[in-house]
Amino acid sequence: MHKVLIVDDEIFVRKGLINLLDWSSLQFEICGEAENGVEALNLIKQLTPDLVIVDIRMPVLDGLELIRQVNEQGEHQPVFIILSGYPDFSYAQQAFRYNVSDYILKPVNEQELTSTLKHIAVTLNQQQLLSMTREKPLVEMIIESLIQAEPDEQVMTLIAKTLELPIASSYIYIIAEVQDKLAHHEVDYMPQLLTLLKRYYRLEEQPLLIHVREHNQYGFIVPAQKHEERIDDQRIGCMRLHQYLERGLATKVALFAGHKVDHLGKIVHSRVSADECLNYRFAAGFNGVFMATVLLELPLYYFDVDEELHSKLMYGIESYHKEGYTSGIDAIFTAFQERYFAPGAVANTVRRIMIATINMIRQLAGDEKELASLEELLNWQTKYRNLDQLKQVFLNFLEEAAEYIAEKRGEKGEGNIEKVKKYIDGHYRENIYLKGIAADFQMNPIYLGQLFRKKYGMYFNEYLLSLRIEEAKRLLRQTKKRMYEIAEQVGFQNADYFAAQFEKLEKMTPTEYRNRMIEQ
Repeated sequence: MHKVLIVDDEIFVRKGLINLLDWSSLQFEICGEAENGVEALNLIKQLTPDLVIVDIRMPVLDGLELIRQVNEQGEHQPVFIILSGYPDFSYAQQAFRYNVSDYILKPVNEQELTSTLKHIAVTLNQQQLLSMTREKPLVEMIIESLIQAEPDEQVMTLIAKTLELPIASSYIYIIAEVQDKLAHHEVDYMPQLLTLLKRYYRLEEQPLLIHVREHNQYGFIVPAQKHEERIDDQRIGCMRLHQYLERGLATKVALFAGHKVDHLGKIVHSRVSADECLNYRFAAGFNGVFMATVLLELPLYYFDVDEELHSKLMYGIESYHKEGYTSGIDAIFTAFQERYFAPGAVANTVRRIMIATINMIRQLAGDEKELASLEELLNWQTKYRNLDQLKQVFLNFLEEAAEYIAEKRGEKGEGNIEKVKKYIDGHYRENIYLKGIAADFQMNPIYLGQLFRKKYGMYFNEYLLSLRIEEAKRLLRQTKKRMYEIAEQVGFQNADYFAAQFEKLEKMTPTEYRNRMIEQ
């Protein structure tokens, strides 16, 4: 894997870029992030990344100056990709004078970046073959070459001869993901995994084709079991392997198994299908075993969670109603599983709720950085790899945020509701509505409506209508204005609607009311 450093002063740009691609399938892994050029300069020395993706405009030290200093110091020379929101030819000219590999405009296009990374990976692979061949184990080099493309016949013959493996036999590529709630490679499971897999597949005297991926994942190629011809048999076999690995590693594990192939040279196709299984990690009913033969025909959901679920959750947070936001989380996570949300759709939903929560905090003059759980949630994808883990860290954040919001609001809610009532009393003749008033007072409209009813014993619309009808009654008694004039003056856009609402409330028409007043 080639190491990548992301440099941008906007945290959501960095996180968005990290989550945009399946980096491991392109032979890359994210090794670090920096928010300015000075921080990046230090990380380049510490982490020696192969590729640096850097924003051109940043505080302290901008992208071009960073590249210039790295080029001059000469200790470690990574490849650079420039990101820019400015389609200025002079910037591009200067960037390419510094031997920048590519200049990509924001917002980043996924296909464009993928194409650039594939080109850079080829260059880096060639450099590694020339300078690092002896530093990487032979088996790891072979598996990484096999899973990128079908080797030609001469290379395939050499590989099979070196490893003493039959070429024309059934093989399968499996990804074992260790879900230990730790950052990537904080614990090296390779020795244990190698021993367990060799024992399970009875390969003690043969090499096992296994390599390290990113996100605590290990990919390996094993012979497909001859007795597992049916899909049900294959699933049972994977479940047995899954249980065996969880016991042996003493931690939670997920398996993503690709399609079976009948030739070692075609294992790349099994690897591709195993990678596609990763998109179903949040689907319900698979209990840690995800198989291409079962999953890849199922449609993934790529959109946002339903607005009703989102609103219910946000109301629970704003009103500090624990049952409300916990049931909201339950409903959202059930939707993730039952509708087969893609990882990107899950990440977008989490990000949307997190941003909406932070906006609530900021509206109350609070600081989201005071939340101890914020950083953990921002980086959830580097440590939490299944829904149960994500749900727990997400719930921790929302519980802390809801309490923080309640503290910051204090008596502000009660004070605001009185101000809202005074505003309605003074503007009921105008075309006002709850959502607009909520925006003016920086409150959630659902929460405002509930708070109004709790305080005054009626809904906002009921109170507004009562004010308008009382004023209409006064005008009917004291003036000779026509019905459409009275309707318009008290805030109704339509005279017929005014008459209908008047009759509904007073059990008589406006005309009948006026006539009765005259008689009296």
